[in-house]
Amino acid sequence: MSLNSNTATVASGALAHAGEPDRTTDDNPAPKLKRGLFRKSGATQESPVVNFILTIILSLGAVVMAAPLVWMVSTSLKTKDAVYSLPPQWIPDPFVWDTYVRVFDDTYVLSGIKNSLIVAVTVTVVGTVFSSLAAFALAKMRLPGKNVIFIMLLSGMMVPFPTLMIPQFVLFSKLGWVDTLLPLIVPVILGNVIMIFFLRQYLHNVPDSLVEAAKIDGASYWKIFWTMIFPLIRPAVAAQFILWFMFVWNDYLAPIIYLNSPEKQTLQVVIANMNVQYATQRDYPLIMGASVISVIPILIVFLVFQRQIIESIALTGSKT
Repeated sequence: MSLNSNTATVASGALAHAGEPDRTTDDNPAPKLKRGLFRKSGATQESPVVNFILTIILSLGAVVMAAPLVWMVSTSLKTKDAVYSLPPQWIPDPFVWDTYVRVFDDTYVLSGIKNSLIVAVTVTVVGTVFSSLAAFALAKMRLPGKNVIFIMLLSGMMVPFPTLMIPQFVLFSKLGWVDTLLPLIVPVILGNVIMIFFLRQYLHNVPDSLVEAAKIDGASYWKIFWTMIFPLIRPAVAAQFILWFMFVWNDYLAPIIYLNSPEKQTLQVVIANMNVQYATQRDYPLIMGASVISVIPILIVFLVFQRQIIESIALTGSKT
């Protein structure tokens, strides 16, 4: 069933006035702001010297943050002897592209990428759908005891993972899931509490009249969520999706517990084993080459969702 024009009018009006201050009357005029005072204190706009200092500080911070990544890429293209040369070489001479061929021929990086993609994509895509539905139910539906359910979910965040490692390992061992990817997928595929919390708070900015108007028109909750709510929260979903994808992709503790066979290990475990095996041979270019490959999926996900992440920061003011 499609939503009629009345619902669209109510929705657009509610969204247009959401967050606006109350209008004042002639009998109760709004106090005038002392713009002169704020103009004097607006240092970022009024003082070129402060802006120049901030630019220098932020530029130095950017260089400090980017230097390890640049050094990793540079080292992956050096010879073994050039890694220890003094002064350090930032630009390899010569460039050794054969390192990336050896990464795929001599190690388990390819199987590690496949296993990491299976875990990260399955968990984040399916889990994002369930988390969005849970946030919508907790924020907009009239459910008995939904606040108690929400508090119970938050209480689960207080339990650190190390306290659950042994009970979970015993359970998954009895199920025969050890040395498979199932222990990394099944426990978290039904949602992420942090994402549910963030989306629930984000949905509080969406007027309830939007959902009520759609219900009056006869739309189901499933229709309301997919046609009205999900497009509104898409920037927040994208921001949380990339954070969750990065966490699952870079996770090392859980895979090292459950995965034993080299061909079944995720990429982070493979790189850790390479560090043990090849560091004694001083083959750091090979380790850095595998590390560069492990960063590429994160960069792709960030570039794909870049616009949504910026929109989320602009709407909520929260940093990702």
